[in-house]
Amino acid sequence: MTFRKFRGRTLGAFALFATAVTIGVLVRPLATATPEATATPDGGALGAAWTATEDESPKYPGVHIDWDVPITMSDGTVLKANVYRPMDAEGHIVDTPLPTIVNLTPYTKLVSMIADSALSIPGLSDVLSNFLQGFDLSGVGLGGLSDLVKVVPGGAARVFTADRKLVQSGYTQVVADVRGTGFSEGVWQVFQEREQLDSVEVIDWAARQPWSNGKVGMSGISYSAINQVQAAEHQPAALKAIFPVEPGSDLVRDVLATGGALGFGFIPPWLLGVDSLKLIPDLSSIFFGTFDWKWLADRLQSPFTFFDYIIQALTVQSIPEIPDNLKSILEPDSGLRSAWLGHPDRVRVPTMVYGGWHDIFTYSEPRIYNAIALPPGQKQLIMGDTYHADPGSGFGAPGAPPRLDVLQRAWFDKWLKGIDNGIDSYGPVTLFQQGGAWTTTGEFPRGDVDYRRLYLSGAPSGTTATSVHDGSLTADPAGPERLTVAPGIMSLCSRDSAQITAGVTAILDACAKDARPMELNGLTFTSGPVADATLISGPINVHLNTVLDATDGYWSATLNDVAPDGRSTVLTSGQLTASLRKVDEDKATRSPNGDYTDPYPVLTLADREPIVPGQPTTIDLGLTATDAVLQPGHRLRVDVFAFNFPRGLPLRPLLNESELLPQHLDLDPNAPSWVNIPLGGNPGW
Repeated sequence: MTFRKFRGRTLGAFALFATAVTIGVLVRPLATATPEATATPDGGALGAAWTATEDESPKYPGVHIDWDVPITMSDGTVLKANVYRPMDAEGHIVDTPLPTIVNLTPYTKLVSMIADSALSIPGLSDVLSNFLQGFDLSGVGLGGLSDLVKVVPGGAARVFTADRKLVQSGYTQVVADVRGTGFSEGVWQVFQEREQLDSVEVIDWAARQPWSNGKVGMSGISYSAINQVQAAEHQPAALKAIFPVEPGSDLVRDVLATGGALGFGFIPPWLLGVDSLKLIPDLSSIFFGTFDWKWLADRLQSPFTFFDYIIQALTVQSIPEIPDNLKSILEPDSGLRSAWLGHPDRVRVPTMVYGGWHDIFTYSEPRIYNAIALPPGQKQLIMGDTYHADPGSGFGAPGAPPRLDVLQRAWFDKWLKGIDNGIDSYGPVTLFQQGGAWTTTGEFPRGDVDYRRLYLSGAPSGTTATSVHDGSLTADPAGPERLTVAPGIMSLCSRDSAQITAGVTAILDACAKDARPMELNGLTFTSGPVADATLISGPINVHLNTVLDATDGYWSATLNDVAPDGRSTVLTSGQLTASLRKVDEDKATRSPNGDYTDPYPVLTLADREPIVPGQPTTIDLGLTATDAVLQPGHRLRVDVFAFNFPRGLPLRPLLNESELLPQHLDLDPNAPSWVNIPLGGNPGW
């Protein structure tokens, strides 16, 4: 393996669940290229056994819920939790101490309760799953909608809410509102140090209760996955295993300010959703005269937490006018920036990470897996061809991994109950190989790829007549030639738009599954067709020699798989504000030839390097890691754009400096532009 160094909610939970139930990845049975595969993605006989165990008649037929149990934090703030405990056939609460699963959510446990109640209607879950498994609107251009709804039969709904079947199998589950949300007191901290301490204290509290045997696991999706990893980094003694679905760890680079630009399609609606949900009062306490007046005082203190940051980012006109609170996000040593940068290398408990190649946290998910200092098996990585709103879509289908609820049950049975069910022999890396099918491998990136340069050339490839310029990818530098690309709005119809909206716009196949509409505003550079199946595995860097007419600019790029019929499918993407191009060399990674693989820009205002208009400036633009296979006859393409809304919107002062002018790419053989890409197989170029 030549690549030796690789480091490393939502629009509101109600919106997530509604999307999952009413509108998830189709498993495409195409050829794959994974000679190193050591196991089957479905788990074989073991996977069938895990599914049978999950679907068998429950050990305990009933579930008892203690509502709004107060948990007092060390600073006096009271969090509220629902505690789910199994009941026997006589209706008695099981008093045997059991392992405990903790889920901490900002979307109110009320939503979790409603979702659990809906899934618990006799027969509804099975009927719905069977119906949605065969739901297919691809014939009318809505295949993305078909993908999205498969989140329900894929088992994610049970991981998101309270898992009643898990409780009935002999667990206690605690679902708590994080500080400042739901019915909990306090001001919402959004992953900061006090909230992280709360997670540790809730774990310790759960372990000390008479219904707990002292062994605690954590589960949940998105926000509830991030705080799992954060809690594990603190190494509380009672925490024995975590099952994070779509966790982030480098939150600024993941979604908040990817490439120095606000994740506009996600962050504002997500903040608005959580801030709105947290204002819903406990109506039953009002009726019974037990209303928590401190809860009301805390909500009045901060009714729309962090929304002022969004307003400032969009309205402040110049850098000197940026308020200190907003600057703190773009300062390397601020409390906010430090809290939002995880340290998964400190995790010491068995961890199964689920992510998606087009999730908002794609950058972090493989990095979390690689950073955890545990042997494969005790740590596992699953990456689907999914967005944020459809985790586990297609799971349980032939050739795909077992359902997420099945994997979660097997994971906790192994690490909390000591059942030797073989889950530690699964994977350890289970990947949907874009352009292929589900595969298993021993590591990510794969060991049989080598990094090589492909140069951007202005010579026509003859593969498109609709992009701003049809160029080529070549083995040698070409030029000189200057290409110009202007900001455009076709990024509204793109896979990047689908990614930042958590998959909402993915329902339109013409946008999310075909990049040609977006390429109307971009420069395209396309290779010749590959002779044999060709692997791509790992992070990718696009090195550009640019010229701007203003003091700032904004670049984005994608790596695409171009089919013989011309369809261009985005495999991965990245973006960067030109003045924030300075690289953190301590955290950047390079391939053996010295080129960046992940340039890791610093992204701080203090390290900003303004552009000199008319002067060539090199930009290293990292694309998130991916795993794909180009089938014979397919081509590789790099697209380059001067805008990418709503995936990214630069801070207003930086946007003002760019003046939204056309941007230039100089193809100079003495200062070439290229893509550094990890390839395996024989492309025949």
